[in-house]
This record gives sequence, C-alpha cells and structure tokens, in this order.
Amino acid sequence: MNKPLFSFLAVLAFCKIFIASAFFLISYRTEIGDKQAHTVIIPQHTPVNQIAAILKQNHIIAADIPFKLWSYVLRPFGSLKAGEYEFIPPHRAGDIIAKLQRGETIVHRFTVVEGVTSAEIAKQLKDLPSLQGECVLPEEGTLLPETYHFAYSDKRSDLIKRMQKAFQKEIQKLWQTRSSLLPYKNIEEAVTLASLVEKETAIPEERPRVVAVFLNRLRIGMPLQCDATVLYGLYRDKGLALNRHLSKAELKAPTPYNTYLHKGLPPTPICNPGLASLRAVFAPSETKELYFVANGKGGHEFSETYTAHSKYHKTWRQIRNKKASN
Repeated sequence: MNKPLFSFLAVLAFCKIFIASAFFLISYRTEIGDKQAHTVIIPQHTPVNQIAAILKQNHIIAADIPFKLWSYVLRPFGSLKAGEYEFIPPHRAGDIIAKLQRGETIVHRFTVVEGVTSAEIAKQLKDLPSLQGECVLPEEGTLLPETYHFAYSDKRSDLIKRMQKAFQKEIQKLWQTRSSLLPYKNIEEAVTLASLVEKETAIPEERPRVVAVFLNRLRIGMPLQCDATVLYGLYRDKGLALNRHLSKAELKAPTPYNTYLHKGLPPTPICNPGLASLRAVFAPSETKELYFVANGKGGHEFSETYTAHSKYHKTWRQIRNKKASN
C-alpha cells in the first residue's frame, strides 16, 4: 500500500472514530426520549440490557445502545438500582443513569390518623399495592399516628415496626418524666386512658380536662361510662361499626370493654392515640369535675355535680333530637 493511500485511510479511520466519539459524548446530554413524564418499575436484579428495554418501551429513551454504553462507562460510579422511578423530561442519558445510580426512587406517604384501630391500619397497609409481604396484626395502642415514608416493594411488616418504634420512643420519654402523683401503675394504663381521651374529644384544650374527669372517677370508684369503650367491645366481639350512636340496649352489652358495667379502665387501649392525647394523660387539669357532655358545637360542657350535668345533658338531648328531625 502506497504512503498517500495509507495516510488517507488513517485519516478516514480517525474521522470515523472522532465522529462516533463526538456522537457518543453528545448523547450524554442530548434528549433521547419523548417529552412526557413516565413512572417505571425496575425489578430487583434486572440486568442493564433489560433496564434499557424497559426505558425504551416507556419512551424514556429512543435507542438502547447509547444508554447501555454509558451505563458500562459509568459503572465505576455506581450500579443501577431497582425500584419505582419517575422520569421527568428532558430525558437525557446522563440524568437517567445518575438517577438510577443514586436510587432516587419515588417516595410514598402513609398517614396514620389519630384514633384508628390497629386492625384498620393493617387493612389500609394490605390495600397498598406498592408494599409487599404480610404483617402480623399489632396490639392496640402500640402504633404512633403520624406520616410515614416508604418506597415501592418495602415490607408491610417493616413499616409496622417503624410505627411501633416511633411510639415507644415517645411513650418512654413521657413515662420517664411523669409526675409521681399520677396513679398509673404501668405504661399500658396511661396509653389505655389516652385512647379514651382520643375518642372523646379532638379539641386540644379539652383533653387535659377529660383526663381529669376520668382520673377523678377512677379515684372514687365511679364507672368511667365511656361510650367509645362500649363501641369498641361490640366492634371486637361482633364486628359492629365504630363512631356511631349507641342504642340503650347496646349500653348494657356484657363485654369486658363496657365501662358502664365494669369499673376501672378497659382491658386494653381502644385505638392508637395521638401524641397530643398521650401528652394530656401525663398533664391532667387540676379540677374536681366528674362529668362532661357534648354541647352541640363540637365541644363539651364540664361539671362537678350531677345536677349541673343533668341540665347540660338535657340541652344536648334537645339539640340532638332537633338535628335528627331535620
């Protein structure tokens, strides 16, 4: 081969390599997909070839070869991680690979509302398709109501454990700083009372007064007469609905949770109380009040004597009957 021809071929080869390299480098920052946002799931142990196929099928990338090449080139900076991802345009190979390497998966939220039962929480978790695995029904009053974050394919049992850990952290802190004048023999009694308070009022300033009423009744051996405990007993025994009006016959239902028939606290908490109710049982009001009844305005009327309570109760019956007739 003569020298001019060799030089020409060498230059041509160099140009091809240069152009290919330039195209490859440009592809790192050039849009390679459509202009839509897409959510995709990358299963565990998915190889790069299959990840590229998933991205191409969802129009996040137009061609899989540049993506695969960049994945191999950038492998020293981290492997591509499994999970649920949202890709927002512009879709560029560099951004996509960086996102997969960092594992920036979609963050889901699950909010536990104050006053729900453990069975209700377990059912809500079961209905979340983004979680996996079973979860043993946790004991009542062991889960802290708040918002929890989780990722696709997290275990339901792990989320339950996080709720229990969060609850223990808060209740232990309150228990260790409690007043020696409080009558609770153990944490369970305090949590049980907090669960009653949670069901009785949602008004912050009323919680310490409700606690005081229940503690005053416990001190003199008076039944707590809490409708919510009766409802919970019927819920446990017969699966009847919570958060409803009780009939006169149901108030006599012989369950261990009927605080009209049995003195003292019920056997267990009746829900998962929120932090405000937990704090209230450790800071009750200083009052001699023994009664409270709804006032028709979302709150309650408190009284020390049954005579005053009867007047408030009569007013509440009139309000309730008027609402029922409308």
